[in-house]
Amino acid sequence: MNGVKQSEPAAAAAPPLRDRLRPEQWPVLLCLLGVAGLAWLALWRLSQNMPAMGMAGMAGMVMTGPMAMPWQPADFLLTWAMWATMMVGMMLPSALPMILFYQLVAGQRQSRRAAAGQVALFSSAYLLVWSGFSIAATALQWALDQAALLTPELASANVWLGGGILMLAGIYQWLPLKQACLGHCRSPLGFVMGHWRPGAAGALRMGLLHGLYCLGCCWAVMGLLFVVGVMNLLWVALLSVFVLLEKLLPLGRWGGRLSGALLMAWGAVLWLH
Repeated sequence: MNGVKQSEPAAAAAPPLRDRLRPEQWPVLLCLLGVAGLAWLALWRLSQNMPAMGMAGMAGMVMTGPMAMPWQPADFLLTWAMWATMMVGMMLPSALPMILFYQLVAGQRQSRRAAAGQVALFSSAYLLVWSGFSIAATALQWALDQAALLTPELASANVWLGGGILMLAGIYQWLPLKQACLGHCRSPLGFVMGHWRPGAAGALRMGLLHGLYCLGCCWAVMGLLFVVGVMNLLWVALLSVFVLLEKLLPLGRWGGRLSGALLMAWGAVLWLH
């Protein structure tokens, strides 16, 4: 399809990270891991520099009485930068199998230099989608902050809100849309065969499309950060591992349903107590 040979079912594709990488893939892998590592380092520095008390936003917005101080444009921009950095650290590792497989296919059809440039475009387009999600997350944080629904640790200060977020995430794990998006993320071969487009424009289009599938798969999981604390790096790391394992392990439909049931049970416990 569109120049990509269909030699086996898409579901039979093993992520390229399970096989021995080709020499030209190592620089790409190390570069992407370096970007993700820098994002985690930046998040760690932010968590160390946050005031211990009285902070409901990334620019030091201090709670005064029942309502938070109004945000300035710089506050919104800095909070968006925090979210965008977090999305790079959380989501880029889970996209490595897709990016490396894309590089493998692109490198078979042109020079390595051209393929490397298209990999950069693919990866940038993928992260652009999560940067757009970061705008929505920042707006939600602003709304919750102004309604005094966040603790200084940027977690839900209301058990009904926290339980509702958990319920929403748990229910979404059961929906066909979640499984359809996850299926595209789990099968690099299937995605490339079904959506291949050549050239730089094709790389951008495919990166954006993969980012949208990934967003459709993981947006509800990202919402859990408002339950456990946006800057609680232990929980951020645990959710990152969950996203990675959900994409790599052949858990099937019942794996998602089990995790969804656990999230709904957690939400019910919050409501009952």
